[in-house]
Amino acid sequence: MDKQRVSKTRVLCFIAAGLLTLSALVSVLLSHASFIASERVQRVQVPLHAAEILRKCAALELKPGPPQDFHTRAQSDRFQPGTKPLLIRNATLWTGHLDGLEVVQGNLYLDKGLIRDVGEVAVDMLDEEVTIIDANGAWVTPGIIDVHSHLAVEALPALEGAIDGNSLKGIAQPWLRSIDALNTHDEGSIASFRSLKPYPLNRSCISRFQTLHGWGRNHFVNPSGLRECDRRPGIRHEAATDQGAFSDVHATGAAIQSQRVRRGRTVSATLAIHEVRSDVNNSTEIKTQACHRHACGENPSRVYSGTRMDTAWAFRSAYDHARHIKVAQDDYCAKATAGDWNAVAEQTFPEDLQWEALVDVLRGRVKVNTHCYEAVDFDDFVRLSNEFKFEVAAFHHAHEAYLVPDLLKSAYGRTPAIAMFSAFSRYKREAYRHSEFAPRILADNGIPVIMKSDHPAIQSRFLVNEAGYAHYYGLPENIALASVTSTPARTIGLDHRIGFLKKGYDADVVIWDSHPLSLSAAPAQVIIDGIPQLNPSYPAIKPASSQQAPHTPNWDEEAKTTLEHEGLPPLEPAQSTEGVVVFTNVTSAWVRDTGDSEIVNLLAATGVIGTVVVRAGRVVCHGSMYDCVSYTSSAEATHVDLQGGALQPGLITSGSAIGLQEIAMEVSTTDGETYDPLSVDVPAIAGGLGYMPRAVDGLQFGTRDAFAPIHSSFLGGLSTAFSLGAPHKLQKGAVVQEVTAVHVKLAPEGVPSVSTQVATLRHLLLNPTDGDAAKYFRLVTNGTLPLIVEANSADIIATVIQLKEEVEVETGTPLTVTISGGGESHILAKELGEASVGVILKPPRPYPMQWDHIRYLPGPPASADSAIAVLLKHNVTVALGPQGVTNEDSMYTWAVRNLRFDAAWAHLEAPDVVDKASAIAIASSNVVRLLGLQIAFGDEDLVATIGGDLLSFEGKVAAVISPRRGSVDIF
Repeated sequence: MDKQRVSKTRVLCFIAAGLLTLSALVSVLLSHASFIASERVQRVQVPLHAAEILRKCAALELKPGPPQDFHTRAQSDRFQPGTKPLLIRNATLWTGHLDGLEVVQGNLYLDKGLIRDVGEVAVDMLDEEVTIIDANGAWVTPGIIDVHSHLAVEALPALEGAIDGNSLKGIAQPWLRSIDALNTHDEGSIASFRSLKPYPLNRSCISRFQTLHGWGRNHFVNPSGLRECDRRPGIRHEAATDQGAFSDVHATGAAIQSQRVRRGRTVSATLAIHEVRSDVNNSTEIKTQACHRHACGENPSRVYSGTRMDTAWAFRSAYDHARHIKVAQDDYCAKATAGDWNAVAEQTFPEDLQWEALVDVLRGRVKVNTHCYEAVDFDDFVRLSNEFKFEVAAFHHAHEAYLVPDLLKSAYGRTPAIAMFSAFSRYKREAYRHSEFAPRILADNGIPVIMKSDHPAIQSRFLVNEAGYAHYYGLPENIALASVTSTPARTIGLDHRIGFLKKGYDADVVIWDSHPLSLSAAPAQVIIDGIPQLNPSYPAIKPASSQQAPHTPNWDEEAKTTLEHEGLPPLEPAQSTEGVVVFTNVTSAWVRDTGDSEIVNLLAATGVIGTVVVRAGRVVCHGSMYDCVSYTSSAEATHVDLQGGALQPGLITSGSAIGLQEIAMEVSTTDGETYDPLSVDVPAIAGGLGYMPRAVDGLQFGTRDAFAPIHSSFLGGLSTAFSLGAPHKLQKGAVVQEVTAVHVKLAPEGVPSVSTQVATLRHLLLNPTDGDAAKYFRLVTNGTLPLIVEANSADIIATVIQLKEEVEVETGTPLTVTISGGGESHILAKELGEASVGVILKPPRPYPMQWDHIRYLPGPPASADSAIAVLLKHNVTVALGPQGVTNEDSMYTWAVRNLRFDAAWAHLEAPDVVDKASAIAIASSNVVRLLGLQIAFGDEDLVATIGGDLLSFEGKVAAVISPRRGSVDIF
């Protein structure tokens, strides 16, 4: 037993010894491994480019914004040496503070490109060389900001060599930059922010703009936030592309540069940029907020032959690719900043120049602006923002945004702003449900509202007037003013230096000739970087009442009804009667004088507020209440209190497709295009060489938006006159006159040449062949029918004057000839007057859309006279066409509704030449005269307005009086 115990003990000892030996061996091995690992760590070298890597990683966390000492700067980075200090005194200062409610009566001191003081300016701080401008109580605001224009990338006049609005290389291209296409010789840019000789084009207040590429693509709106100054009242345009779903991905966008261009600076887009980003000069600083442009809906679908589903996938695919790059960068930088260089030793910093803009969107360094119209598009994009967790700075166009405010608020992060038009709408299906009350409804729901131009859709020089129209339809005064100043400044991330009158901010301000929201408001002076831009300036002298915000009508009921009908409220009158209607509290009753085209006031003799009585659509009494007591005391009479309103002729216009289309871009809703006999062989069954289309055959009634057929060719056909209030052609009084005039167009369009067009017109006038063409041109040569020639070039207009004289000598009969368009007609005002050739000015405020408009006259403050005033001074009969867009009649239709304001504008710009009666005439009786309408005295429609007249922002249509239909429509 003892031996066995000893044996077991020895075994246990050997085992213990073995374990101890093994433990020691393991310890040695572990120690050796640790030593080897330690040796390896010590042998790893930090990469030579480690500092660059760490800088890149640190830069990923940077957010756009000014340096900490920005507001203590001694001078602006754009200060031009030699610029004298400027004191604007006795001004009404709208500062932008307190939600746009702060108005200060006082002074504004500008020095070294900065605002130095606002309100009370201490005398001891004034430089002895200070220039003083006495504003005499005029309104002064910050420079106007346009967040959506195509200035410089879609250069005007429209020339093949200067079309850079949109790339057609793919639906998603976030690597494109608008700065690479900015054309500083763009006449549109010059008109918006310069006053040059010999053609003083500036009448704008744009100091900054955001330039967007086209509407089909998604591009990166250049990160340095392009801002160009509009030599008009301080408008800044943000450059971007309106063609995409993106600014660089048809669903993503192009880069926007913020820049200002003013006189005296080098004509270079790069030099005009301030707060430069790294992608422009390879700097690591990110001072300014970049913007990315996207586009939803019909535009990308049409341009790339896809659907909304394709666009949505392009968005998601592009963002997913960018997200993978972002995740890879974050993972790489986490290791590098922790010093774990061996983990990234075989890697390079994950980056892709093509996608860096979209990666920056995900990092919150680039603001997304997206072109979306309809609720379905907002829904798609809101889902996208939440899926990839990026904020939407603004939805642009956004015609249906007012119908889905809660959806907008569900976007990731902050609620997007809405950048929109006031009334430009129904040009395509996506815009069909737009409402003039949309800005007001959005504001009521707490959505930031921005008015934009989409230049040249709305000329950027008139951006502040868009805010005025929005105010007329119910947008509060403070929000309307903010919609073109402080709100866009915040939205584009530049509210640290623009958008407010505040000490230390950029010295970009506008002195106005009237309240900025008043009808026809224009700058008296534009100051950019402390430098006055309008030299000389010819501001119109406005009435004292224009210095106050207009007392606009109450539209509560209309806005409510619009929402109830999802943007398509009924247009029928509330009541239509053939009985007696008594209009009381009438300040004026303007009608056409007996046997003349002059307009007179029936109540002028009374000198007091009067009464007008209508029975069966005809005026049967006017004067005091006592003069018409036999009617006013009738129990069956309908009484309408106009509350100081007026009666005036129904307005008449020519040159749009109203009555021939419902939606311009939907062919099935239009009359279509006429044949061009100079370009195609007209089928014999349609008349062949005798082809002559008649607009009356294609009339559409009951449209939501009238004379000439839609045509872009030489032969326009026969115009017609009709009533917009009729439900169909067969109703009594619906068609006023089946044929009013023969229309032709003379324009430089390559083939056929202008000389060929003129030769054809000469042949048709002197040697008509057969068919309807011969029939109606003979009526022109015998003086029965007017000839309307669409022409803009002064050279072509001169040829028309010569041709008229040639035909008159040949036939011995005076011709009735009218120019439609007339972009350069002021140059021949004397000759037009002597030749008795009238002008339908279309648009009423000409602009160099095409080369044949290049010598246009901008009007005050850039020129002493407007084109209308110059023509009237030379006894030319003038009428107004609509202030539409482009050079296509189909895109003028929406603007017909603003004809009343265009006539008022002509009056307010030149009251000594265009008095109120003349202003009404150029939008009514003068059209009758120029188009040869045979309307008997007393048969003209009248319009009753409540609260003011048609030529104001106070008047609201209350009734339409129609003698031909024998009724009064009351709204």
